[in-house]
Parts: sequence; structure tokens; C-alpha cells
Amino acid sequence: MPRHVAIIMDGNGRWAKKRHLPRAAGHKKGVDSVRAMVGACIGRGIEYLTIFAFSSENWRRPEEEVSFLMGLFNSVLEREIGRLHKNGVRLKLIGDLSRFEPRLVELIRHGEALTADNRKLTLTVAANYGGRWDIMQAVNALCREHPQQAGQFTEQDLAPYLAMAYAPEPDLFIRTGGEQRVSNFLLWQLAYTEFYFTDKLWPEFNAQALDAAIVSYRSRERRFGRTSEQLMATADVIAAKAADKPLVQNA
Repeated sequence: MPRHVAIIMDGNGRWAKKRHLPRAAGHKKGVDSVRAMVGACIGRGIEYLTIFAFSSENWRRPEEEVSFLMGLFNSVLEREIGRLHKNGVRLKLIGDLSRFEPRLVELIRHGEALTADNRKLTLTVAANYGGRWDIMQAVNALCREHPQQAGQFTEQDLAPYLAMAYAPEPDLFIRTGGEQRVSNFLLWQLAYTEFYFTDKLWPEFNAQALDAAIVSYRSRERRFGRTSEQLMATADVIAAKAADKPLVQNA
């Protein structure tokens, strides 16, 4: 079972268009899918769910749609924070909050503080987020704090400054809607993640669709640069230790 699932929720507008509805109806329906996915992850023992709600590039959309999305974000937070807390969900938000209205930032901070000690599931919402922004803000923060080490930094030095330093890297990345790209999402963190693309539009993505993605994930061999033989040898060592037996029996 993957410990951390990251999702690009694509297809709200197309779902609405297929039904001759305004795009706003698709975004509202997409919220229902988020709620269902939170419950599905809790039921399956998944510890981290990260969703891409609004990218730094989404400001280019029509002003009317952006305004609606900001209002929807406000109303969802007002309505859902209590429910998340009741269900043991920790809420985190990653992204540049500087372009959000003060009321929205206040709701975000309140939700994070209220749910900070919950551990059943960590729900991370990426809003006004971009993977390149994440890397650059981390580099700048590291350089500000340790200017004397410039030119000598390692990946391990940078990692604590990334937006999701509190979470393990995603095991499974899902993108709905038929597109097959990462669209500037978690560029650093997805380096060794397993990808799963589906034609299902986000409002159609449910627990059964999540299970199909997990089945695909579990059929794969995650080598992280090693060979299959090395993985098998490591598994043998782990099994032997678990059984408290030596790997090689004395003749």
C-alpha cells in the first residue's frame, strides 16, 4: 500500500462541458471527489494525500473563473475544517500565499493550527504552488541562512527547506483527465514516484478508481537505481532478520 499519494485533479471543466453545465459546476463537483478521496485514503491506511488545487499558472485563466475558485476555496475551508478535524485529518497548505486575500490566509492558518496534532491522514493542498517556485524558495532560504556555504550545498542540505519537508516523497502520483504530464507539480519530490494516468475526469474518480491505481502501483518493482537481484537479496535479509534466523545454515 502506498504511504503517500499525490494527485493532479484534472477534468472538472470538461466534466461540466459534457453535461452542458458551466465550468463552475464541475469545480463544485470536484470538491465532492476530494471529500470522497480523503475518506478512501483513511480507509486504506494511506498516511499522506497531496492534491494540486491551484497552480501558479492558473492565474492565467479567465478572471471570472479565478474569482469563483477563490470563493470556492474560502467556502470549502469554512465548511470542511471542522469535519477534517473530527476525522483526525491534519491539514497542510503549500504554495505562495502572498496573492491570496487576508480572509483566505486566515482560514488556512486556522485550519492548520486546529488540525496540527492529527495523524490519521495528512491532507496537503497545493495552492498557488509550482514545483519550480518550491525549489527556488528553498534555495533562497538556504542561502540566506548559510551564505558562507554557498557553492557547497548538497541535496540533503536543501531538503529541509522544501515545502513538503514534513512528508515522505510520494509513492504514487495520479493524474486524472487523460493528460500525461506533471505540470510543474512537486518536481523535486516526484523523482522516484510511480506514475498512474487515467482518462477518468476528476469528478468521476472514486474509491474504486483509486483501488485500480493502487493495483497498478503494487504490480511494479521499485528499484531506486538498484537491480532486481539486489532487491531480492535485501528482501531475504529482512525476512531472515524477521524470523531471527541466519541467512546461511551451518553444515
